[in-house]
Amino acid sequence: MEIEAYLKKDYIINLINEGKRIDGRKFDEYRDIGIEKGVVNEKAEGSARVKLGDSEVMVGIKMDVGEPYPDQPDTGVMTVGAELIQLASPTFESGPPREEAIELARVVDRGIRESKAIELDKLLIEENKVWIVFIDVYILNHGGNLIDASGIAATAALLDARMPKYEEGKVIRGEWNGKLPIAKIPIPCTSAKIGDQIVIDPCLDEEYAMGGRLTVATTTTDTDEIMINAMQKGGMSGFTSEEVQKSIDMAFENSKKIRKLVK
Repeated sequence: MEIEAYLKKDYIINLINEGKRIDGRKFDEYRDIGIEKGVVNEKAEGSARVKLGDSEVMVGIKMDVGEPYPDQPDTGVMTVGAELIQLASPTFESGPPREEAIELARVVDRGIRESKAIELDKLLIEENKVWIVFIDVYILNHGGNLIDASGIAATAALLDARMPKYEEGKVIRGEWNGKLPIAKIPIPCTSAKIGDQIVIDPCLDEEYAMGGRLTVATTTTDTDEIMINAMQKGGMSGFTSEEVQKSIDMAFENSKKIRKLVK
């Protein structure tokens, strides 16, 4: 297996150096994206399933009432968790969250949190009581670039989410009080460095060959200008300033198209 993996990696790097990708895409081109909202709304306040090439991710939004953070007593709480289901990949194992799941949740969290996508200041119920938004990410199939698939699915699920009714100290499940207040639509776009080239949305084979990756999460301003909210680097290879700028440029261009799909 190690010899096969090495040969595949070498083959992909040689292809990239020739200006080609293993699936025929351009360097700045995403795989097909499918977005379906409201897939499990009988068990969640909001949900979405995203297919990005062969990757498939489902996100559920659950809401409950709890205490705010001590340093933000008038602000709601958001938390992100990720589960790598065993059937999604032979490399996923059962047990406590692995490093990949923890990193995935953190990168998705950062893109949403730093963009201030959720209007958390509107989630105060009363003193020492706020809404907590749980964003649960489930990987159904691993075909590469789980960060973008998960981030897109999380944003779509948040847009789908409704506010449960809260009366006399109790959450009334199945009855609603409007939509979850969403102010921004964050979109993560991940580029991979393979050899000396930068490609966006790496498939699984390309991830085996990449030396590093860079995720750029963006939103838009009131005047529709694109702005960076968060960046996250992974892998061992460094990025030159030119390679970082190229990744940003590709993220800006692709995020426009993806944001329209999510809306």
